[in-house]
Formats: sequence, C-alpha cells, structure tokens
Amino acid sequence: MPKANFQVEIPNTENLPKEKFNELKQYIDGLKSTEGALIQILHQAQEIFGYLPKEVQLFVARALGMPGSEVCGVVSFYSYFTTEPVGKHVISVCMGTACFVRGADKIVDRIAKKIGIGPEETTKDGFFTLKNIRCIGACGLAPVVMVDDKVYGRVKEEDIDDILDSYRKEEA
Repeated sequence: MPKANFQVEIPNTENLPKEKFNELKQYIDGLKSTEGALIQILHQAQEIFGYLPKEVQLFVARALGMPGSEVCGVVSFYSYFTTEPVGKHVISVCMGTACFVRGADKIVDRIAKKIGIGPEETTKDGFFTLKNIRCIGACGLAPVVMVDDKVYGRVKEEDIDDILDSYRKEEA
C-alpha cells in the first residue's frame, strides 16, 4: 500500500493529546512506504499513547487508507496490543502448556495477592498491570514471567516478592 495522498484530520478528543497524534502522524509520514507497515505503525502508536483506543485505531486506518475494521482485527488478534490503559509496568505471565504445567497458575495467584488485583487489571496507583498471555515462546525457561521487556525464567512462587519489590524500589 503506497503512502496515502490525503490529509488525516487529528481527532479532537478530551483524553488523548493532539501532540501525540501529531507525533504518530510524523512517524507515519517519515516512512518510505506504508505498504506492509500496519503492525510496525501500531507498535509505534502504542509506544506513543501507551495503548490503542478506538480513536487511535481509526486515525491509523485513515492514514493508511484502509477500513477501521481491518486495523481493529489486527489489534484484537495480537495479544501484544492493548485497547485499555496499562500500568507503568506490565507483568505478563505465560500460560502456555509448558508454563502452566510447571505452576504458572500459582505464580499468577501469588502476584495477584501481592499487588491486590486480578489478571487483566491495573493497580489503583497505575503502577502494575497483570496479564495472562498465551505463550512467550521460552518454553525451556518455564514458568516464565515478563515485566515490561525483561524475561524471568524458571520462576518460583517465592521469587515473586523480590521481583515485584525490585520495581517498587526502582521507583523510590
């Protein structure tokens, strides 16, 4: 798909700053071609906004000259993308077969108890979001926990307190 030859209007939303839409537009405009770049653009959009609300998805669709339903389909298919705001640190627990049989469910329970939320929720202070994900692809390290982009392998229940505390200490 070649670059769109039309102006994309910056949406006027209460909770999404125009500056972020401008930053995303500059990113898209800076690409040599937008053909095959939807996922790359969505990654950048999520980096800029922190999540991909409907307004951002429609903005990307218009910028690429494609139906909003196509963008929404990609966003909903890939577990990396989120349509809801997330905490400063996203804790992802792999629930794939290898991780599950090695106790990933107990790891989730320990994390949930420690931070006071369940899977797919964010702490009231906006610091942590807990997610169950299908597979990280590191089965040899099962059970696996990721905090942001850092992978923790062969995690035991007793490791959770130290892992979470390290992020709280980093903040302080």
